[in-house]
Amino acid sequence: MDLKYDDVLKSKMSEESYKKLMALENQKVYDHVGYFAQHCNPASIYVCDDSPADEEYVRKMAIEKGEEHKLAKEGQTIHWDGYGDQARDKANTKFMVYKENLERMKSLNSVEYEEGLAEIQGIAKNIMDGKDAVVKFFAEGPTFSEFTRPCIQFTDSWYVLHSEQILYRNAYEHFKAMKTQEEKDDIYRFIHSAGQLDDRGCTVNLDKRRIYMDTQNNIVYSMNAQYAGNSVGLKKHSMRLAINQSGQEGWLCEHMFLMAATDNDVDRKTYFAGAFPSACGKTSTAMIPGEEVVGDDIAYFRNIDGQFRAVNVEQGIFGIIKEVNAEDDPLIFKNLFIPQELIFSNVLRGPDNKPYWIGMGMETPKEGDNHSGPGWYEGKKDSKGQEIGIAHSNSRYTMRLDYLDNFDKEGFEDKKGVQVQGVLYGGRDSDTTVPVEESRNWEEGIVLKASTLESETTSATLGAEGVRKASPMANLDFVSYPLGEYTMNNIDFVKGMKDVPKVYSTNYFLKGEDGKFINPKTAKKVWLHWAEKRVHGELDGYETPTGIIPTYEDISKLYKKYMNADYDKATYEHQFSFRCDKWIEKLERTKEFYHKMDTDTPKSLIAKWDAAIEKIKAAQAKYGNVIKPGDFKG
Repeated sequence: MDLKYDDVLKSKMSEESYKKLMALENQKVYDHVGYFAQHCNPASIYVCDDSPADEEYVRKMAIEKGEEHKLAKEGQTIHWDGYGDQARDKANTKFMVYKENLERMKSLNSVEYEEGLAEIQGIAKNIMDGKDAVVKFFAEGPTFSEFTRPCIQFTDSWYVLHSEQILYRNAYEHFKAMKTQEEKDDIYRFIHSAGQLDDRGCTVNLDKRRIYMDTQNNIVYSMNAQYAGNSVGLKKHSMRLAINQSGQEGWLCEHMFLMAATDNDVDRKTYFAGAFPSACGKTSTAMIPGEEVVGDDIAYFRNIDGQFRAVNVEQGIFGIIKEVNAEDDPLIFKNLFIPQELIFSNVLRGPDNKPYWIGMGMETPKEGDNHSGPGWYEGKKDSKGQEIGIAHSNSRYTMRLDYLDNFDKEGFEDKKGVQVQGVLYGGRDSDTTVPVEESRNWEEGIVLKASTLESETTSATLGAEGVRKASPMANLDFVSYPLGEYTMNNIDFVKGMKDVPKVYSTNYFLKGEDGKFINPKTAKKVWLHWAEKRVHGELDGYETPTGIIPTYEDISKLYKKYMNADYDKATYEHQFSFRCDKWIEKLERTKEFYHKMDTDTPKSLIAKWDAAIEKIKAAQAKYGNVIKPGDFKG
């Protein structure tokens, strides 16, 4: 190895930390740590292995540094980001792109490579001066597996590392076991600094916040960032690296949960993956009572022995805590009150030193400390005259998945992944998509279900009710190469595969003539179990121009079984009728959106949408605009 950084490393590391680094015998790791030790200039660098002692040291330092504060229950801590640092910074999250690739990446937020590198290196110069930094090794997915993506994090935020420690698998031993040069080079690298901090330990220089991703060399720079969505590199930053790499290598990285639908009548477990835009039911579907969860957010997919297999990239949850309550999220809610390792961020710390958040379904204090600073009180206003609530609407909790009673440990630990037999794509609209529909085949699933995903705004959230926001594959913010190419890679993924999953759309948000939602939230269990039985060929269905829907007889039986309620035929016919004009409009919006995002969208993909539109127009001419269940004959 070329030991060109030895002087600087030995001056900033203990003998033990230096030995841990050198034991890996990895030039790329050595250069990453050495270069940024010199460039960012921390006062010290601690290198972690996989030991419980090092995990405890990270937890201890996060508190000693004032980045986290102990709460009343043992193991629970609270962290606050600065008042203007509580969401992903989309404007300053950019891809650093070589000149020859700029045209290909024109629809994505990009910066020319040399220009971006100069800017981020300028910001990073001496940014850790006087601070204690830490290095740790993690894996995306299980270690020692075909799925493993090894990662190294170098940061001056012990809160960030503590979060990653909860969310990801330790991988020092995995790095240590690497033998070939190819293995040692094929890693994801992250360099992060919270930058200058104020008296509360929050980032000061938000105007110099930059999150620059180099997918060509698999490194992410995050500077002057503290909110986890901007600073926890192994989450969405790593996801962008993996999406790019998977697109080149023929596997998939998707913004999906993994869960098992369990049929106790026949002692059967069927694995589903699911992609849902924000506020469309993703977490609540993954956590349906009586089913089992493998993961709630990001999954890797590979063709292993002709099977569609998947792993959860993470081992924890970084979840939005707003509206988490005993009625809607009983499994998660219960765990938020247990003395165990848990990080709350941007919620209220009450006078009793306990956490409180929006929509928790309990009485909350009128004063305390929150994201706006110490001394919050009901009615307090910010500098713009806006009233400050008890907690930020993007407040979070960070906890391990294996706390949950419905955690599928066996599926989670399988190094070959679980075999996925169904894929759910869930959007939100009030008048178009039926509660559940099966695609005729994988390609139609991607073309008509995944790429057409939309989320309808409500007046309560954005002020403009009924606006349909496109969200192809529920992955738009993280796709790291052209959208059309990415969509075609999804279509092509199953070529040559023996066991291809069935694809379903779901929509929990259809409304009646009174403007109210037709079904209770818990009805999603009914739609899931119809899909589960269809996977195993146990139920018939009716054809529509875009797929297959349940018969009334089948869905009413499932409704009675899982809801203990009757499902009347008039409601069924309203919910499962096919509305030709609405679907034509939806497909036209999809075409328009793809053209806006990627002017080089493959013509073959456009042709598939055009063919679907013509099919619907022909059905409209034959059956009328609203086609009742069972009337369409494909």
